[in-house]
Amino acid sequence: MVSKLPIFSALFSLAFAKPMARSMKVREARESLPAGYVRTGAAAVDTELQLRIALVQNNPEGLIDALYDVSTPTSSSYGQHLSKEEVEKFVAPAAQTSETVNAWLDQAGVNATPISPAGDWLSITVPVGQANELFDADFAVYTHSETGKQTIRTMSYSIPSELEGHIDLVHPTITFPSSISLRPVVSTPSGLERRGIDPLASCSTSAVTPACVQSLYGIPATKATQSSNQLGVSGFIEQFANQADLTTFLNTLRPDLKGATFALQTLDGGSNPQSGSEAGIEANLDIQYTVGVASGVPVTFISVGENFNDGDLDGFLDIINFLLGESNPPQVLTTSYGNNENEISRSLANNLCNAYAQLGARGTSILFASGDGGVSGSQSQSCSKFVPTFPSGCPFMTSVGATQLTSSSGGETAASFSSGGFSNYFGTPSYQATAVSSYLSSLGSTDNGKFNTSGRAYPDVAAIGVNVEIVVNGQAETVDGTSCASPIFASTIALINDALIAAGKSPLGFLNPFLYANPGAFNDITSGDNAGCNTNGFPAGKGWDPVTGLGTPNFAALKAAAGV
Repeated sequence: MVSKLPIFSALFSLAFAKPMARSMKVREARESLPAGYVRTGAAAVDTELQLRIALVQNNPEGLIDALYDVSTPTSSSYGQHLSKEEVEKFVAPAAQTSETVNAWLDQAGVNATPISPAGDWLSITVPVGQANELFDADFAVYTHSETGKQTIRTMSYSIPSELEGHIDLVHPTITFPSSISLRPVVSTPSGLERRGIDPLASCSTSAVTPACVQSLYGIPATKATQSSNQLGVSGFIEQFANQADLTTFLNTLRPDLKGATFALQTLDGGSNPQSGSEAGIEANLDIQYTVGVASGVPVTFISVGENFNDGDLDGFLDIINFLLGESNPPQVLTTSYGNNENEISRSLANNLCNAYAQLGARGTSILFASGDGGVSGSQSQSCSKFVPTFPSGCPFMTSVGATQLTSSSGGETAASFSSGGFSNYFGTPSYQATAVSSYLSSLGSTDNGKFNTSGRAYPDVAAIGVNVEIVVNGQAETVDGTSCASPIFASTIALINDALIAAGKSPLGFLNPFLYANPGAFNDITSGDNAGCNTNGFPAGKGWDPVTGLGTPNFAALKAAAGV
């Protein structure tokens, strides 16, 4: 007790001192406002802010080492995924960190609530005036000129110097809500007439069905057998998955799966109403092409509500912490939403990426759609330099690009909208270094200076993503997007996991070291590009490329590579 007195005495004076009178260190700052935002006035001092504090983790480097150890096929520990408790030992903050930060907040009269299983994230609610004092910040109202949406943010914030090494970041502070964040990366081709569904036994350039996907990639129609094998589907921004639409879809296009359904989990006030008028294009797409392709694999729709700040990235964090809190999280998680990397702070990106590493170390394959803006980001936009997407730049998840059919015989080319490129936040991981170096050598000086040649490259893989047939509110329509590709590739992995579990083996978990070690297990896509930023973007080519990654799945080859 005596040894702790000097710490708490210092913290007492720290909490009540005025910020300019104490030693403060800038933790994060941004030089300019995001495009479209203008400051419209000071925030009212009594407006309450919900802030999240990320505490410095105990041993994040050890977690990454452990992740690679259990995910690299040549490792003696391959497939020996970590338990919930083992992961938490790496990321739980040191006792001194928790005590120091909580004592500081307590002395300031602020209640903190842990919001992650390991206690490395805290949530606080404070009025603007107190937030400005605590973090030497200037929270103000900013308005997005196009959407009119208002948000309260600051251009910089600081923490007491005594808390350096204990507080990693405070959110949301300098990360602004994106006008295109958490948008379904999916679009209906213009001029398409809604029509009745025709059962299609083979591929057509005008409509892709589950039968087409099975034919393209050799995916079996036989039902999975392992009930412990789970496939999770993320749902955001009040996109709801409709059971009646799934029934119509299956009755026509997968009658052998007639009666199949999906489970539901909710968080952050999420729900899944079943009115046909509330059926979401994105949610229906994701459910119909997981249930309809991963035959017999139990599928869960995880609906994330909007009880978080401004509909921004908190939902991405919350769903991972939600799953990390489970004893048995799903073996595969597919998400068809994303952001532009430059719209979020590096610290926030690092923390989210670390959360994916935690779930990957426990044996979950995390897949995200790469985006629909080619080299211009998540959605098409004007730009002078290429815009990486997030979380595709994170090295601990699998990014999925899109292809389209060139003929009904099954030829594929890159979809022009398939987002791909190189992260400005994360370096090239070792598992893809050789493949990326080879591509860059072949590219030469094309678009030199428009992208980071030493960044983590994406996408990793691809799947069909143009003219994919779905049912919404009882009617058929076709949609485009990398959001079609992610659930299709996720279904492929879920079926391989079923075979692995049936053979008494571990699921694949974090995929990338396995995928890049087996480039021959893909259909190499060598034509097309992903235009944007007034360029043709990157060309697809032999081997890995930043449009379609390693290519589209060859189910038999991938299954054989997995040892089943």
